[in-house]
Amino acid sequence: MTATIIDGKAAAATLRADIAVEVARFAAATGRSPGLAVVLVGEDPASAVYVRSKGKATVEAGMESFEHRLPADTSEAELLALVDTLNGDPAVDGILVQLPLPPQIDADKVITRIDPDKDVDGFHPVNAGRLATGLPGFVPCTPYGCLMLLRSQLGSLSGKSAVVIGRSNIVGKPMALLLLGDSCTVTIAHSRTVDLPAIVRQADIVVAAVGRAEMVKGDWLKPGACVIDVGINRVEGSERGKTKLVGDVDFASASGVAGAITPVPGGVGPMTIACLIRNTLVSAARRDGFTLESAS
Repeated sequence: MTATIIDGKAAAATLRADIAVEVARFAAATGRSPGLAVVLVGEDPASAVYVRSKGKATVEAGMESFEHRLPADTSEAELLALVDTLNGDPAVDGILVQLPLPPQIDADKVITRIDPDKDVDGFHPVNAGRLATGLPGFVPCTPYGCLMLLRSQLGSLSGKSAVVIGRSNIVGKPMALLLLGDSCTVTIAHSRTVDLPAIVRQADIVVAAVGRAEMVKGDWLKPGACVIDVGINRVEGSERGKTKLVGDVDFASASGVAGAITPVPGGVGPMTIACLIRNTLVSAARRDGFTLESAS
């Protein structure tokens, strides 16, 4: 058996095309475009790449992109003051402060300062609470993108057994709650889980978000399982001095057992950015009382 490759790039392109149509409708009805403000503190190379990608996707969808690049020695007070300004700016529907932040800044303090109704990353404790209790709010973009890929591959998820490997606030916990919301039976596994392979082997759905390169092997999987690989790990490539990107799943062995699997890269990553743009559109629609026809 060879697994179906779940094409995150294609799924993200479809979602972004739907969003662009809705943005045009929104702009025609309200006289403005949704606006996303992205804040980058310092010169972390990976963060700079992410910010460029987000800005490009925002503009391509017909939205306003507001980039704020601050020096690495920016104080916590200066960053909080910028967040306050963005909270009060009517042109800004979504605020994203790129992580990680320099050591002099408390990331939790910054995240909780963002208006929860502009928190398109879905990291604010208010939005975490909304997700846990089933209230409308913003869901972190990566797990929401994973859920969309699962729904498109499997249809209804109701009654399926799901294992989420990883318990972070950004991916693992919200992913488990989303799967629970779709009536899966959910297990959260982590570094202290006893006999992890045996736990994973029971699952119809496996979401790997643990940050360890190629940890999940093919013989851990139930034949036909749907595998979503959230991991992005740099390892040494076949050529000396070159690195390559791999996931948390050993793709070579897993693709011979799984029914469907996301590749790395080209799986979850493109969906994360598409869902960020979607969240910004949803924020604008809520703030202006506009009803979306799709992409919601």
